[in-house]
Amino acid sequence: MTKKYFGTDGIRGRVGDATITPEFVMRLGYAAGRVLTGIESHLAKGAHPAVLIGKDTRISGYMLEAALEAGLSAAGVDVLLTGPMPTPAVAYLTRALRAQAGIVISASHNPYYDNGIKFFSSLGTKLPDDIEHAIEAELEKPMHVMESAKLGKARRIDDAAGRYVEFCKSTFPNQLDLRGLKIVLDCAHGATYHVAPPVFHELGAEVVVIGNKPDGLNINEQVGSTHPEALQKAVVEHQADLGIAFDGDGDRVMMVDGNGRLLDGDQLLYIIAAARQQVGTLQGGVVGTLMTNLALEHQLAAMNIPFARAKVGDRYVLELLIQNNWQLGGENSGHILTLDKHSSGDGIIAALQVLHAVIQSNKTLGQLGANLTLYPQLLINVTTKQNLDLNNPRIQEAVKQAETELQDTGRVLLRASGTEPKIRVMVEGENAAQVKTLAQKIADVVAQAAS
Repeated sequence: MTKKYFGTDGIRGRVGDATITPEFVMRLGYAAGRVLTGIESHLAKGAHPAVLIGKDTRISGYMLEAALEAGLSAAGVDVLLTGPMPTPAVAYLTRALRAQAGIVISASHNPYYDNGIKFFSSLGTKLPDDIEHAIEAELEKPMHVMESAKLGKARRIDDAAGRYVEFCKSTFPNQLDLRGLKIVLDCAHGATYHVAPPVFHELGAEVVVIGNKPDGLNINEQVGSTHPEALQKAVVEHQADLGIAFDGDGDRVMMVDGNGRLLDGDQLLYIIAAARQQVGTLQGGVVGTLMTNLALEHQLAAMNIPFARAKVGDRYVLELLIQNNWQLGGENSGHILTLDKHSSGDGIIAALQVLHAVIQSNKTLGQLGANLTLYPQLLINVTTKQNLDLNNPRIQEAVKQAETELQDTGRVLLRASGTEPKIRVMVEGENAAQVKTLAQKIADVVAQAAS
């Protein structure tokens, strides 16, 4: 079944358009409250179910938080408010506080004028498709406010940040520390601005922070994991050992070595996998996505580490990890899951796993990353104003021609974005010039078909 509102990562859009309005979000809160708290047999008689709400630093978060609170309260659900908090922190706190569900108000890496709503189950995992379908079905029904005596209440969780900082630190080995490392953190003016610095500082690192002054409008603006140039420059200027960049809601991470060289999610995934294999703690194999660089797949095969590809989206990586009973997976965009540490992708915790590998190996991040040379990969986003059929004969012919030219030395992938009105055209191969030419040819055909 096709979902009307939910994409690959919740509901997302431009503030003021269609779904990202106070009216819709209030109804969404009510519908989610009805669905997510439908099984209440374990609650004491007269007790209210509870839902935790966190948000990133966008100015629209205030408005949407109030709307969600109203909708949930109308459904008889108590609301726990954390204020600005990374998405993975909400996943953790939902479990820790025994809430029936968690909600994050964020558009992740998008600009400030976008926002979205993401949900977590009581186990701190993304919702399965059937629950999202149920919420959409409930949205089509009239909204009925509970009688006054049964309305939900709201309260602030004042120690939410401290709880999460301690949780992140607990995922790093007790016998190790980060003393002697100088680290630059780029918090993207987002939700990690007040929690990431204490994590790394309290573990012993010398910490320099950029992108830690959110004003509601500057989230992801020329900083963070989607704009790593700021971090690369800062690492070199401060003569740091390495740098870590998060996105606006803290579930993605990119890293930079001491020479200012960027390492993406595929390279970080490789470093963690290799380190775990060396000490015998790698359970099973590694899950990537359709976007994972072919070089990672080949390198893992050479190391006799099983590899599987999921659909794009960390929720699908999670599903395949659970299915295979594996623990490690992720995306080249920087979503990395380590299920022995957390139930969801977490930028801070993923960075700590990489730092564990650095300390364990007594090598630099650059030295560890040099063991994997990625194939040239080009991703072109083609904006569309309508639903474009990727089975269009002209598009399929362009893809076929490119695959024939690449033969076994590369891949072509076309997919519709789950969060934006765009078609993503990806080509990778051993020859960078060839990749660029083929990607642009296909992108031009897609743009013509979408016009």
